Amino acid sequence: MKVANLVFNNFTNDSRVLKESISLADAGYEIEVIAHNDKELKAYEEKRNFKIRRFSYLNREESRGIISKLGAYFKYIKLSVQHCKEFHILHCNDLDTLPIAFIIKKFKNRDIKVVYDAHEHETERHHQSNFDKKILKIVERFLLKYVDEVITVSEPIADDYVKLYGIKKPALIYNTPSKISIKKKDIFREKFNIPKEHIIFLYQGGLQPRRGILEFLELIKDKKDVSYVIMGFGELKKEILKRMESQSNLYFHDAVSPDILLDYTSSADIGVCIEENLCKSWDLALPNKMFEYAMVDLPVIVSGLSELKRFVEEHQIGYVIEDIFNQEEFNQLFPKILETYKNKDNNIKRVKERYNWQNQEKKLLSLYSNLTKQERLKPLKVGVKND
Repeated sequence: MKVANLVFNNFTNDSRVLKESISLADAGYEIEVIAHNDKELKAYEEKRNFKIRRFSYLNREESRGIISKLGAYFKYIKLSVQHCKEFHILHCNDLDTLPIAFIIKKFKNRDIKVVYDAHEHETERHHQSNFDKKILKIVERFLLKYVDEVITVSEPIADDYVKLYGIKKPALIYNTPSKISIKKKDIFREKFNIPKEHIIFLYQGGLQPRRGILEFLELIKDKKDVSYVIMGFGELKKEILKRMESQSNLYFHDAVSPDILLDYTSSADIGVCIEENLCKSWDLALPNKMFEYAMVDLPVIVSGLSELKRFVEEHQIGYVIEDIFNQEEFNQLFPKILETYKNKDNNIKRVKERYNWQNQEKKLLSLYSNLTKQERLKPLKVGVKND
């Protein structure tokens, strides 16, 4: 049974799509990830037990205008439709890829099944204007008519989709790491010569503004016996490297591949996740870094976003900073962090027993099993090239 796992990125660091693809392929589905091609990436490759096909649609160094970007996007849609029209299932990650499913199901293959995997609240992102949000809600409502199953990444986002569109409650599949036992590493201390007595705070993930990355640096810059490691990729890298020239306890590490990420995560002592409350999507989200921290026994420091705060307080696995710009609030919290961060092991163990990919995989495979039972799937046409 052929499944196209569609992503509107180059599929180099998308851990969720990677885990889903491996799980489905292990279960016997023939998986092909459909992505876009960036410079120096292969147009076609095989990874473990599934295929990757990248369509070249945008040269990021040359195409910066809205017209060229739209043209590239439509080219991506055209090539994806042409390639995927004879698949059995389309797994559409985020709203960007859902028009492909609509075109195929409406005009090419009525029997194809569609899974819509919303990695966040798709019409409530911080860069969207109110006008954008209204238009995107209309688009999303229309496209959902051609969707067979919906997946989301947090309970309140799932509830909001029900409220907005009157659909059945989406399946909830968290972006968690696999449950593994990792002996705590000390990569950061060894690489950066961080003193043994220092407590290492770690931020890992995308390096974009408004995620509290540099704000946390301001909170701890005068604290003794602490170090702050920032690991990831994105537009803030240059600013972080510049800050390192005057901040002796700040360290930067490039992003690493998902298969070795937790070795690095385990080399820290406390995980940091203090995004600003800029939009509904962030306020209702549970970032994957939260589960990655827990998997290697790190307590966390989070901002007062509603779902992050609920999760941390409910499971008692860390600390909440209501206002990440309030130095006084952090100063009052800081001694407590130093005294108690090592005493949350049992709580964290319970979290990682529940929130791991093995448990999420069961829900994914159950959804696919029910999907394929709804109606006998149309067989592949004779003579269709299946490479």
